[in-house]
Amino acid sequence: MDLSVLFPFADDIGYVGLALVSFFGSLIPFIPLPSFIFLATMAVEDKFNIHYLVLIAAITSTVAKQIIFLASYEGRKIITEKTRKRMKPFERLVKRYGAAAAFVAAATPIPDDLIYVPLGLAKYNPWRFFVSTLAGKIVLCYAIVLIAHFFGMNYVNPFLENVKDPNVIYVGFGVFVAIMLTAVLLVLRMDWEKILGRVAPWTVQKDED
Repeated sequence: MDLSVLFPFADDIGYVGLALVSFFGSLIPFIPLPSFIFLATMAVEDKFNIHYLVLIAAITSTVAKQIIFLASYEGRKIITEKTRKRMKPFERLVKRYGAAAAFVAAATPIPDDLIYVPLGLAKYNPWRFFVSTLAGKIVLCYAIVLIAHFFGMNYVNPFLENVKDPNVIYVGFGVFVAIMLTAVLLVLRMDWEKILGRVAPWTVQKDED
């Protein structure tokens, strides 16, 4: 199966479509939507400027993540007080390595909101967050675009050659989302004071931030 079957409308909606998919896909906390597959699909041939693709995807996704960050920054009630208490040591940890943590979360295909929400709750500097996240998104988007553009879809075709129905891909993605949500719930329920108390005792300080 050709991966472009999943996004047959990519050529028609172009850059505007990429901006919308990237923005709204990144705006949903903790649930990674396949915007990176959409980006790769658009980058395969020469129909679109690869640098425009990178900048559009990176900027729109960063703006979406900034909204999530600011919602955490201003609205500390997005999680319960009990969960917040468990997460407090983790907040201190990511705040200390704020710029690096935001960059790594943005530059890798992980559920980055696991880093961004604690940074917002910990009142990390919004400007530094934006710059670090944008830099990370640019790195990730360039990696996706360059691989797709110069190598085509050869790196995923072996996994798709026996797939005839695109619904199989959609179901697989649904399973992936379920796994990610389960991982998020586990992280939120962990006793970070006990976990980090041994390796980073400074994170369990009782002083108010």
